[in-house]
Amino acid sequence: MPPRMHAIVQTAFGGPEKLVHTETDVPEPGPGEVLLRVAGAGVNPGDAVLRAGRVPELVSLPWTPGNDVSGTVERVGEGVTRFAPGDTVYGMLPVSGRGAYAEYTAAPAAALARVPVGLGLVHAGAVPLVASTAWQALAVLARVGPGDRVLIHAAAGGVGHVAVQLAREAGALVIGTARPAHHDFLRGLGADELVDHTTTDFRTAVEPVDAVLDLVGGDYGRRSLDVLRPGGLLIGASIDPGTDEDEAAARGLRYVWVTAEPSGEVLEKITDRIEAGRLHIEVGRTYPLSEAAEAHRAIERKRTTGKIVLAP
Repeated sequence: MPPRMHAIVQTAFGGPEKLVHTETDVPEPGPGEVLLRVAGAGVNPGDAVLRAGRVPELVSLPWTPGNDVSGTVERVGEGVTRFAPGDTVYGMLPVSGRGAYAEYTAAPAAALARVPVGLGLVHAGAVPLVASTAWQALAVLARVGPGDRVLIHAAAGGVGHVAVQLAREAGALVIGTARPAHHDFLRGLGADELVDHTTTDFRTAVEPVDAVLDLVGGDYGRRSLDVLRPGGLLIGASIDPGTDEDEAAARGLRYVWVTAEPSGEVLEKITDRIEAGRLHIEVGRTYPLSEAAEAHRAIERKRTTGKIVLAP
């Protein structure tokens, strides 16, 4: 294994141009960690938020971005027994200076699971954050079940298209907001009703629902309160949710912000669904590591279907 590797290193907050393709040292796995040869690194809207410096307290510069990772175990640190060199795994990294936008990264073994049989190794890098977030929102927070009505904003995006499938599997009636170009894709995943958000205020087209997963934020959050049944739940997943617990409670509603923690246990549930053919993760485009800046520009245009992945 070489002592040096290619990686994306960011030394200042700002636009996509701050993502510099350079050389740096290969990290050493610490206790409880494994060293991965990265195959796929998912690109998420949150990566762009952190890159821009909108939540500076979470980032210590210089750093290598990227929470989603898939790859092959090269070495294991002290105390690791679940994995061995040669295993193919995927998972969500904690926010630290050692992200997935690199040829190698060190990852906590507890955050990893084996790659689902039949899923390509690069493709697996698209899965962890979006699947874990959708699972936390719908299975844990909303406890969606048969007969529930669920509205999902930005339904064709990374978290959205996974949430559509999980809600449908749980027996809910699924409504999504999306551009018309994405409607056939979403129907194929199980969406029952679709609203063109470019021409229609969803409040005029949606009957009362039990839960809303808002992946847009801003004005969408406040307007989403208008379509909830009494006692209904608004789940926010944007840095600017547009509303809060107090506003929801004043209207007899509930609000919670969802965050997904790295968990190999949750990913094993996702693996079961992927292997059984009950969950599909769409990859819209794959970029080489050297084009990380362009991948961020694409994610910020907010017109992608499914996920974007870097392939070191």
